[in-house]
Amino acid sequence: MIPNKDYLAGEVILINKYLSWTSFDIVNKMRYLLKKKLDIKKIKVGHAGTLDPLATGLVIVCTGKKTKEIEQYQAQEKEYIADIYLGATTPSFDLETEVDKEYEFSHITIELINEVLKKFIGKQQQIPPIFSAKKVDGQRAYISARKGIELIIKPSDIEIYEIEPLEINLPHNLKIKIKCSKGTYIRALARDIGTSLNSGAYLKGLIRTKIGNFSVENSITVDEFENLL
Repeated sequence: MIPNKDYLAGEVILINKYLSWTSFDIVNKMRYLLKKKLDIKKIKVGHAGTLDPLATGLVIVCTGKKTKEIEQYQAQEKEYIADIYLGATTPSFDLETEVDKEYEFSHITIELINEVLKKFIGKQQQIPPIFSAKKVDGQRAYISARKGIELIIKPSDIEIYEIEPLEINLPHNLKIKIKCSKGTYIRALARDIGTSLNSGAYLKGLIRTKIGNFSVENSITVDEFENLL
């Protein structure tokens, strides 16, 4: 497969992101590997949609002239599997920061969860996390957030097509599958689910399983990419 690839002309590579890596870490590593392998000084490499450092799963990487197609991949429907903790919150809405508040959770039932999840299906506005790559006044929001600077982030238009509960282990654990539009923050969805349950919630784990027709099942890790080269 790999020997017949033309990375300068352009290829689309499906990468399974490691935990704690950023999407830019993937791009930088693959650019370095390709320049070394092809013995060139420059090659275009880009990713089609950021995935949080504490998430794993599918990242589409484009090289060469295929980088011109990045926007069309970014616009496609995404699918995620999310592990959510009920009854507490963190400032980042995930495990990047420590729990800052605990909430009553004894009233939460399976019936209530199913009822609440249905309310999130459809077009809506969502306020992105302050710990995100969203730009505010020309700067990534997470840079200001980590300095303790208060931010006001405008809501974004998103759409959630499907939410399916996969596991409900009360009192604290909820696993769901989400199909959604570009720009949807699953961490923010976890926050909003907690609020709608008259409690709190944060994201414990996240896997991006699909982008359009591309599946994580057909992806490779960066180490596997290096070995194939």
